[in-house]
Amino acid sequence: MGSDTLSQHGGSHVRSVSVDLNIDPSLQIDIPDALSERDKVKFTVHTKTTLNSFQSPEFSVTRQHEDFIWLHDALIETEEYGGIIIPPAPAKPDFDGPRDKMQKLGEGEGSMTKDEFAKMKQELEAEYLAVFKKTVSVHEVFLQRIASHPILSKDHNFHIFLEYDQDLSVRRKNTKEMFGGFFRSMVKSADEVLLSGVKEVDEFFEQEKMFLVNYHNRIKDTCAKSDKMTRSHKNVADDYIHISAGLVSLADEENTPIRK
Repeated sequence: MGSDTLSQHGGSHVRSVSVDLNIDPSLQIDIPDALSERDKVKFTVHTKTTLNSFQSPEFSVTRQHEDFIWLHDALIETEEYGGIIIPPAPAKPDFDGPRDKMQKLGEGEGSMTKDEFAKMKQELEAEYLAVFKKTVSVHEVFLQRIASHPILSKDHNFHIFLEYDQDLSVRRKNTKEMFGGFFRSMVKSADEVLLSGVKEVDEFFEQEKMFLVNYHNRIKDTCAKSDKMTRSHKNVADDYIHISAGLVSLADEENTPIRK
């Protein structure tokens, strides 16, 4: 894409489309924008929360793809999360296809008319932007899935990922260290775009999640009915005890053959 810049000014700010993740309003996460460079993407992770476990109610940090992979691996390797379906890690950004096409377009500019070149350039920019939007979306959905989970949302590494306002290179190298380190500096080149959301669905994850939700609801309903039946049996037994005590008392009070 060279040094071309894609951006939006004025009007309504383009935001991501949220998927239905039943997100707890006490912890809301989104990626409002991102910077795409030649060999990496820098995601702005924005968090808004009412939880006391965070230092402030709203904050933003910059994260790269490797940070998301570190967080995913940290969750996978935590023994306490055995049996929990960890959201799949987002795919690595891959913009080589659109960029190669743009480079070839630049090399063949002399053999095209001005209108042909402009049309082809516009199509390639649209293709690049679509790939970029999808890349940012899958990273955002990954975080939202964790935030919507009652256990994973409280994970220590997850909170560090959201709140620590410096690079996480040391955290990726050694998960026992609290903070520190910087990524090696890299020269900026490139393409800046604002996030516009594209809903991304992982079929396996959604199917497993739906199965577990349905299974949980049926087990919960079964337990409730079993408790109700048990309480009914206990109430009947208590009534029998009172009736039996009354009959014994009645037999003791009357001088009848029953007493003898």
